[in-house]
Amino acid sequence: MSLNEKQFLSLNDLLATTGQEIVMHHFRHLPRGGVRTKSSASDLVTIADEEAETAITAEIQKRFPTAFIVGEEAASANPSIIEALRDTELGFVIDPIDGTANYAAGLPLFGIMLAVVAHGETIAAIIHDPVCQTSSMAMRGAGAIERDAHGNEAPLKVAPPPANFESLRGMASWRFADPIRRAQILKNLPRITSSWDHRCAAHEYRALITANSDFVFFNRLMPWDHLPGVLLHQESGGAHRRLDGSPYRPGETRGGLIAAADRETCDLIHQEFFKS
Repeated sequence: MSLNEKQFLSLNDLLATTGQEIVMHHFRHLPRGGVRTKSSASDLVTIADEEAETAITAEIQKRFPTAFIVGEEAASANPSIIEALRDTELGFVIDPIDGTANYAAGLPLFGIMLAVVAHGETIAAIIHDPVCQTSSMAMRGAGAIERDAHGNEAPLKVAPPPANFESLRGMASWRFADPIRRAQILKNLPRITSSWDHRCAAHEYRALITANSDFVFFNRLMPWDHLPGVLLHQESGGAHRRLDGSPYRPGETRGGLIAAADRETCDLIHQEFFKS
C-alpha cells in the first residue's frame, strides 16, 4: 500500500491541528500531576503527550484501518512492537511531543514527528513545529520542503561538506553511550568549531536540513526520533551511516547514527570522534 500526496498533506494538517488544539493548549498550563517520569528522572511524559498521541492515532486509524501504528507512549508500555516495523505493509510512527523535557519546562523547543513506513523503508516524514506553525516535509524520492501555516513552501537543502573536522558545527549526543565511547567523544568534541544539544531530535534535524548545522550524532535510535529526521535529511541531500557503516532502517534501535552532508563527512566524523 502506498501514500499519495493528498493523503500526505492531510497528515500534516492533522499534526498542525493537534499541535494547536492539544499541544499548545497545554503548553505552560500543565496541571498539577500533568508530568510523570517513565524510565528515569529525565524521561518524562505529560498529559499533552498522551492526549496528542491518542488523537493522532485515532484519526490515522480512521483513514488507514489496516495500518500498523507505533506511538512513543504506546511503545514505552510494549517495546516489542518496534520490531514489527521491519516488515509491516504500511505503518505510522508517532512522536506526539519530541523534546518533552523542554515542553514540561516551558521552553518553546519541541516538535511533533511522524514517519510513514512500508516494507522496511521510510516513505514519508513530517516534523511539525507547533510554536512557529511550520512543517518540514518529505516523501521518498520527491525532495524535502518547509511549509508554513499559509501553505507557502521552500525547498530544504543541507549545508555543503566542511573543509575539515575542525570546522564542523553540530550536535553529538553522548548521554546513552557506554563509558569508553563517551570518553572518546568528550575528548574529541572540543576540536570542532561549535557544538550544542537542544534536548530535541526534531530541532536537531531541522537545523541540519536548513543548513544551520553540519552534522548530528546519536547513540540511541528510537524510531519516532529518527525515522522522520533521516528521511528528511536524505531528501535534503544529506547522507548517514550507523556506527557499523550500515544504513538505518525501521525497527532498529541500536548502533548509533551519524548524519552529515555526504558519506565522506560521516566517515570522517566517525574516525575522529572515536580516536583514543
